[in-house]
Formats: sequence, structure tokens, C-alpha cells
Amino acid sequence: MGFNCGIVGLPNVGKSSLFNALTATAAAESANFPFTTIEPNVGRVAVPDERLHRIAAIAKSTKVTPTQLEFVDIAGLVQGASRGEGLGNRFLANIREVDAIVHVLRCFEDDNVTHVAGSVDPLRDAEIVETELLLADLESLERRAAGLVKRARGGEREAREQAALVDRVLVALREGQPARMVAVGEEEEKAFRHLQLLSAKPVLFVCNVEEAAAAGGNAWSARVADRAAEAGAVTISARIEAEVAEMDDEADRAAFLEALGLAETGLARLVRAGYHLLDLITFFTAGPKETRAWTVRRGTRAPAAAGTIHTDFERGFIRAETIAYDDFIALGGEQPARDAGRCRSEGRDYVVQDGDILLFRFNV
Repeated sequence: MGFNCGIVGLPNVGKSSLFNALTATAAAESANFPFTTIEPNVGRVAVPDERLHRIAAIAKSTKVTPTQLEFVDIAGLVQGASRGEGLGNRFLANIREVDAIVHVLRCFEDDNVTHVAGSVDPLRDAEIVETELLLADLESLERRAAGLVKRARGGEREAREQAALVDRVLVALREGQPARMVAVGEEEEKAFRHLQLLSAKPVLFVCNVEEAAAAGGNAWSARVADRAAEAGAVTISARIEAEVAEMDDEADRAAFLEALGLAETGLARLVRAGYHLLDLITFFTAGPKETRAWTVRRGTRAPAAAGTIHTDFERGFIRAETIAYDDFIALGGEQPARDAGRCRSEGRDYVVQDGDILLFRFNV
């Protein structure tokens, strides 16, 4: 199961620079964190997680494999994209295919880098992109609504329920609210997902600041953070990330970041924030050959989690032998946890918890 974030933004905000730094950093760290370039504008990057290495050390694993997140560098947007302006059609099509949106906002002044709107205003820029997504959704739903109403009048129960949902979403869109703000009942979630609404996708704002503001942000990034209550915001300096990406020596990179007051790269925080934005959790498998991290959505039950490893594991699921991360670390591994009675046998209804170390028993 793959999860991906589309990196979007207006022209000249640092979007591609961040993506390039992200992929270059991942490539430089390939000895520890595998990185894959799928297409020129798509890359998979390891999610930083110290738990993985602690588990591997106790399990004495030969190989360590982190879980990954995919980032897609989406074509730049201009005002009018919902009407096909610029690369609007491609932009909207690419957004439709991602699970979440990472929205890069320019929060720096630079006379050498022209802003398409003539001035720096990240909140205005965020509004431009949000408006284009709202307009595209509005057009899409208005086209569908008439057909649903006609079918509902003909007595189709499913069409009647869909029409009611579409009406609620249309009210929100016409009031300038993104679809993700619409309250959707559990029984409506599947129908809501099938609408494939652009403004329903979760959003993470990335504030691209000047080098001096990389550690603490600036007035613009503070304004974005205030606005991003229902989303999230990460502050990054693309220039610093580009410099870090060019450093091969880990000690040099650490010293460079420390001098700037940074404990880690902004890109590491971005990857982690993207992971949380998608409401993902990590479970682990551990043994002498390999300790590996796996990604599932929060609320996933044990058979579906087993299926992320192999479809046969889900099809023939019997049980999941489960050790909580804290118990595994505190007791010193799998066998001590078993001896202490801290290894549980969980069935099909078990909801996997973040940090679980799992051994799946199956039969096909």
C-alpha cells in the first residue's frame, strides 16, 4: 500500500527546490535509508524513526528497512487553473491522484526571484490555490447533482443518499469552505471518497523562509501557522536544505545544522509531518535477518496489516503475535517478552497500534 503527498505551490516559491533537496538528501543517505526515483518528479523517502534502529539492535538484525513516503512534484499552479489556465488541467489531474497536499508557501523576500503576484504574501498565495481547488470541485459536483436528483426522483435509494451528501458539500463549497471541513458520517465515508474531491484532501503548509529564519521562522511563517489550525505547518529554508543535500559527510552535516540551531534537517520534519498528516502509523517485524517498518492507516485491523507484507498473509490470517514497543525495549527482545507474558495473541478484530512488533501466523 503506497501513500503519497503532492507538493504544490505557485511559481517561484521554492517548490521544486525543496523536492530536489528532498530527493538528493534521500539519495545521499541511501546506505541507511533506501530511496527510489520512480519518475523524474516522483521520489520515495524513508520516514525517520529511531524506534526502528533500537529494535534492530536488540534483534541483532543484519538488515534494517524503514517505511517510506512518496512525494510527487506537481506542476506549478497559476490563478485560473480550474478553467485550464497555465498547466491547470495537468495540475488538477495530478492532485486528484495523491493522498495529501504539501503546499509550499513563499515566506522570504528576494529581489532576484520574481513573485508572480508582485509581492510576498503567503496567506494570499494559499487562498489562490485553495480557491482553484474549490472551483474545480464546485464545477464537478454541479455537473453530477442534476443526474443524481433525477435518479433520486425515480426512486433510487442510493442516488437519494448521494444527492443529499452532494448537496451538503455544495453548500460548504459555495460558502468558500473546503470539502474536508464537511462533517461526514461513518456510513457516508465510502461515498464521500468516491466523489474524488480535491479540496477534501488533507493539507500541510510548508513555509519556505530565508536562511536566518530556518530555526525560529519569521513573521510570515507565524501568520501561516496561525491559519493552519486544521492543517499543519512546517518551516524550512530551501537554500539550507540544498546545501545540506550536497554534504556527503554526516558529521559535517550535523555540525552545519547545529551551527544554525537545527537539531535535524527541515526535510526530515517534512517527511514526518507528511506521515502524520495522512494519519499513518508504523508497525514492525523483527528478526535476525531483518527489522522492518511497515505503514498502515490508523485503525487498521490485524489481517489488513498482514496484507501489507503479502496478500497470502491476509488471506490465510490466523493470528498476530503482538509485543508492544515499550515492552520489547524494556524487556530486551522477543523471547524475554514472551517469558514475561508480554507477548499477546491477537485475532482478526485486533486494531494495530503504533509501534507494535508483530509476527503473523497464517495458513493458505
